[in-house]
Amino acid sequence: MKPDYLIVGSGLSALTFGALMAHSGKTVQVLEAHEHPGGFGHTFTMAKKYTFNAQFHYVWDCGEGQTVNRVLKKLGLEKDVTFERYDPDGFDHMRMPGYAIDIPSEPEELIQRLSNLFPEHAQGIRQFVNEVEKTGAGMKILAPPIDPIEVLKHPQAAFSTVQNLNNTLQDVFDKFRLPQAAQTLLALQWLDFLLPPDRLSFFAWVALFRGYQAGAFYPTQHFEDVINSLVKVIESHGGQVLLNQEVTNFRLTDKTVTGVEAMNLITHQTAEFTGDTVICNIDPQRAAKMIGEEKFSKTVRRKLDYEYSASNYMVYCVVKDLDLRDYGFGKWNLFHTGHQNLNEAFAQMYDRQDYSNPSFAITTPTLMTSASRDCPEDCQIVEFLTVANYDYFKQLRDRDPKAYRQKKQEILDTILDIVEKHYVPNFRKHMVFDITGSPTTNERYCWCPEGNSYGSILTPSNMGLGRLNHQTSLERFYFCNASSGYPGFAPTIWTGALLYQRLSGDVILGSG
Repeated sequence: MKPDYLIVGSGLSALTFGALMAHSGKTVQVLEAHEHPGGFGHTFTMAKKYTFNAQFHYVWDCGEGQTVNRVLKKLGLEKDVTFERYDPDGFDHMRMPGYAIDIPSEPEELIQRLSNLFPEHAQGIRQFVNEVEKTGAGMKILAPPIDPIEVLKHPQAAFSTVQNLNNTLQDVFDKFRLPQAAQTLLALQWLDFLLPPDRLSFFAWVALFRGYQAGAFYPTQHFEDVINSLVKVIESHGGQVLLNQEVTNFRLTDKTVTGVEAMNLITHQTAEFTGDTVICNIDPQRAAKMIGEEKFSKTVRRKLDYEYSASNYMVYCVVKDLDLRDYGFGKWNLFHTGHQNLNEAFAQMYDRQDYSNPSFAITTPTLMTSASRDCPEDCQIVEFLTVANYDYFKQLRDRDPKAYRQKKQEILDTILDIVEKHYVPNFRKHMVFDITGSPTTNERYCWCPEGNSYGSILTPSNMGLGRLNHQTSLERFYFCNASSGYPGFAPTIWTGALLYQRLSGDVILGSG
């Protein structure tokens, strides 16, 4: 079989692209090294009865007429793949010593809540939120495909966006002189980026913060259903999704990529796969090294020279005979910090491996939907997430596996001490299962170099015009991945849909 599109990797952007192409009548073949499709969106089962999603927690851009909804409608899936909305009165609950705020969907309500906490800074708070709104509106106008008429209609928003192109979140906090505690409350979902305010692109923060304000969601039938539905579209239109196939080499004739060599990880046999066009969902840097970096143009080589995002530490946990709703949990996430300054909190954990006073997220997927699947009825799933340094954990694991396991346990014990002190007394008594993951776990199961969670790092220098896109400078070969688009559930769906739109001419996302 020589398909129209040979897709290397089955991350969400690739599955979106593949499903759209298959639905349009093209033949599609997907190769995936893992035993599950979906990349960071894959679901795994432990102890034969508990299911966990690898990395997705909550998502945005899923409302009527938004990116995810448009793609699902195109595929005829909008009635099957539905989403539950987080509480619009507080989708993120921010908690720190002396302060607490629930982040609401309405910007005006956010201004009021912050101003009640910091009355002497009410004017700066309003100016900051207005800047966020203007920049967010401008980012939408300037996002490809650009409509020049929209730019002319909203010059102020476009100007505000261009002005903030090189700013960090910290730069904009400082511009409006927000007090430290207000900065921390606003940026406490920093774990969605794994970067502190003084390194995080203001653009990246605005896109995600406003995205969640417009609607934070969780899939009604869990994330596994989203992935399986896309796979089903590909297969029902004659396409294939082949698992346990590790691509070991790319085939080139002159400047044209004609296919790949892959090894079956079960039989260890190698085979050649060809396609009229090859779509690369694996990390672009890794692919470029396999192909030979000198084969790419200078422009693409420059864009390929990105730093990877940080990685994370995860705990997948099950509690029994405990209803977390009785302890202040529900259709929202909870973010905790013991530090007033998130820049310092990041340095303490990431640079110094000191987790004695951690900042972390708590998410409760079982409370987001009434659809069963993730665990038995008398149990609930709780997940904890914080930042972790790949180099440190890899060296520790390679040098001393026992010390590696002890470090993971030490972080868990510190988090559980905080949970029992501030949120759920006797939490440990109800724990019936827990498993921890480190950056090396990400690398092993999600095939991400250095355990990175978001592809290329979300700093201002990497979020501007020099960011990598689908273009590779090679013939019939395109990138389709978080580093050649943007990371996260909705942005990767957007990346796959945008590439489909560009190659097919079929407009889903907008004109251009």
